Amino acid sequence: MSHAPSRIPANSKPVVSVRGLVRNFGNGNVLDGLSLDLQPGSFTALLGRSGCGKSTLLRTLAKLDPAPEGTVQLPDERAVVFQEPRLVPWMRVLRNVTLGLRRPDAEARGLAALAEVGLSHRAKAWPLTLSGGEAQRAALARALVREPRLLLLDEPFAALDALTRMRMQGLVETLWRAHAPAVLLVTHDVDEALLLADRAVVMANGRIAADIPIPLARPRRHGDPGFIALRSRLLTELGVDEEHLAAREPQRAEARAAGPTPGGYGLPAGAAAAPSL
Repeated sequence: MSHAPSRIPANSKPVVSVRGLVRNFGNGNVLDGLSLDLQPGSFTALLGRSGCGKSTLLRTLAKLDPAPEGTVQLPDERAVVFQEPRLVPWMRVLRNVTLGLRRPDAEARGLAALAEVGLSHRAKAWPLTLSGGEAQRAALARALVREPRLLLLDEPFAALDALTRMRMQGLVETLWRAHAPAVLLVTHDVDEALLLADRAVVMANGRIAADIPIPLARPRRHGDPGFIALRSRLLTELGVDEEHLAAREPQRAEARAAGPTPGGYGLPAGAAAAPSL
């Protein structure tokens, strides 16, 4: 059993440093003086209720949104994987993976990245012929080929069925161990955060409301006492009533077996999705 990748330097300088970040939309601050550091090789899960500022923070770290107030220090080597694979439909998979990569060995690097995610046999396929899981693996390969020091994951498994989601979670952990980027995973799923991350950051009202280490040995199991205790703590931080969740569990189990629906996370539209929030 182990914890973080062995290549994480001791007492290293943060790969991401955010200080006093403010983003204003309309009459209120979506980010309200937020500060956050990410260490090299760390794996951080970012949770919070809808509208708390998670996606705005991720887009700022991806340099898709400006940072007009506050300071944001980022590495040049960044990559983002979104909930949708965002593959270009008129380019074959390998071309999608190497898109924008200007170096003589781009094709070889793209093929190597596809091999890492188990898609070598689909290199010449068209994106529309891929399954949902295959498309997300191609998106991961596109991120890996750039050798990012910072990998941003914006709910990349939310649209997948339960079994594919579990496989993708395992793949992401394997790739993180192999390449040791700093990872920031935006997720609504408490169990996903506990399975993958070594730190859970909870946002509320545009600020960091809780910063919780996850010192669990890997591989992790839902039934481990430490996992259960941290799950309870995170749910409390998120304002979720565990008794209400327990009452909903039979419906959740039936919905998970049915696969994803318009409600998301394998639940009927309008059903309680916790521990996803």
